[in-house]
Parts: sequence; structure tokens; C-alpha cells
Amino acid sequence: MTVLETPANEAGRLLALRSLEILDTPPEERFDRITRMARRIFGVPIALVSLVDESRQWFKSCDGLSIREADRKGSFCSQAILQRNTYIIEDARADPYFQNNPFVIGEPYIRFYAGHPLRAPNGEALGTLCVMDIEPHQLHREDIEMLTDLASIVERELIAIQLSLVDEMTRISNRRGFFLLSKYSLEVCRRQLFPASLVFLDLNKFKHINDTYGHNEGDKVLILFADKMRQSFRSSDIFARLGGDEFVVLLTNVKPDEVEDLIQRFKHSLKESTIQLELPYTVDFSFGIAAFDPVKHANIDALMDEADQAMYRNKTSNKAT
Repeated sequence: MTVLETPANEAGRLLALRSLEILDTPPEERFDRITRMARRIFGVPIALVSLVDESRQWFKSCDGLSIREADRKGSFCSQAILQRNTYIIEDARADPYFQNNPFVIGEPYIRFYAGHPLRAPNGEALGTLCVMDIEPHQLHREDIEMLTDLASIVERELIAIQLSLVDEMTRISNRRGFFLLSKYSLEVCRRQLFPASLVFLDLNKFKHINDTYGHNEGDKVLILFADKMRQSFRSSDIFARLGGDEFVVLLTNVKPDEVEDLIQRFKHSLKESTIQLELPYTVDFSFGIAAFDPVKHANIDALMDEADQAMYRNKTSNKAT
């Protein structure tokens, strides 16, 4: 079987998937009704909501299959998440990727596959809504549009789950989302001996901006700050608004001596934006850095506490100068 590609941003994609905390959860009617509908509409024996994890594809809803997961390697859905639009295999026995796939040469003897990628709000592909048949098929334009529409319904349900982990104003992770994501990320760093650093950021003179220019202007500052974080850091880094004017970022696989340079570049980028926008005030921040030590930091709370204390010292120093 031909080895298939891995998405370019696999680490960020897996973070987006696991932040939902949906893997290995019980079946839910809101997803099952969509796969039932897909089977009826397309007249096929199998319809799935398939989420592509690191080494497996796990089925949040599986109508027509008795299993809840399968090996990711060489799977239809692993190829489908690389596409922008619906991925169609009309006859798997004639396809070089899949002609020796276990699901093709053995039960359930798949011949036809159509899967539409399911995407998180940040664009990362989480899995597919797919339909399969034991006979070759063709899809017409109207069929593809229908599958796309059904996939959009699944995406809205996934977004509803994710919204509980996202800050409503800035559209980056909230405190809960950060702790869920960083827990997984730190475990990877611990196992792989990757360096990691947590940076705690607190806006300077934010109360002055609110008091002088109004809370609507203060909200614009928070949104600008989050947007610059999104542009400045890698998608594999985890950044969040903890609440108020406090933000945090977990930088993984970055050497400790490089972290401050990254923060200074972020600060410069933020300053340039305030100049371009001709804001009547400066947007600046204090920060503290804590380098992850697997022995010293038992969990993300210990790491964050150290970074918070370092930020407080930095803010006190800024006030004194």
C-alpha cells in the first residue's frame, strides 16, 4: 500500500483536534442523525464522522460499521484531510493508493469513498464526513454540494464544542482551552525531551486606556494584542487570554535563549501596528519567562506560577524606571 502524506502542520492539527476532548466519547444523537441522513440521501451502506488522530481514525458516529476506530496508515480519511474540497474514490480497486487497502481487499470490501474535510475554526482539518459503498459510484455536482452541506452541519456541532474553549472576544484560547492544550503539549516535551518555555504577559497601563478612551477602545486593544500573537507565534505554540489583560504563550521545541528574542520581535511588531493605526496611546506589556524543567515542574500550574512571578518582577521593575 502506498504511504500517504502527513499534513504540513500536523502538530497544530492534532492540538486543534485534542482540544475538543471529543476522542473516545460516547455516541451523540446530533452526529448520528447526520450519518443516518447521509446514508439515506446517497443510498450507501456506510456513513461516518471520522476524526483523524495521530495513528488512528476514530469514528464519532459510524452508521453501517461495527467498529469505532481503524488504523490511520493508508486510510481514505488520511488522504481526504489533505484536500480543500470533497475527496472522491469512484473505484478503490482501480486506485493506486487504495487497491491493497485492508478495507478494500477484505471486509467490508469498500469500492466507493467520498469524504469532505471537517475543519476547526482556525482551518485545521480534524477529520471527515464520509460515505462509502461496496459498489463503484460517481457523484454529480448536486451530490457533492449535499455532502458539503452535511459536513458544514457537523462542523457547526464541533465549533459549538470548541467555543467553550475559546475566548469570545479575541477568538484565541481561553484559560480552560489553554490548560487542556498545554497538558498534552508538555507531555510530548517530557517524553521527547523537547525544550519548552512559558511566557506570562500582562498589558501595561491598560486601566489608563479604559479610563481615558473607554472600554470599547480597551476591547480593541485586547483584540489587536491577540491578533498580533496569532501572527507572531507558530501555530504549534499555544497562546491564550487568561482573562482581563493577562495573556500566556507556551513555546515548544524552542531553546530558552531564543525565547526572549521571540518576545522582543513580538513587542516590535505590536509597536509597529500601533504606529500604523495611529493610536493615541502605546500598547506595551510586561512579561515573565519560565523554562520547563520536567523535575521541577510537575504540571502546567507550577510552570505558570513561576512565569507569573517573573512577570510581576518585570512589571515592578518597569514602574520603577
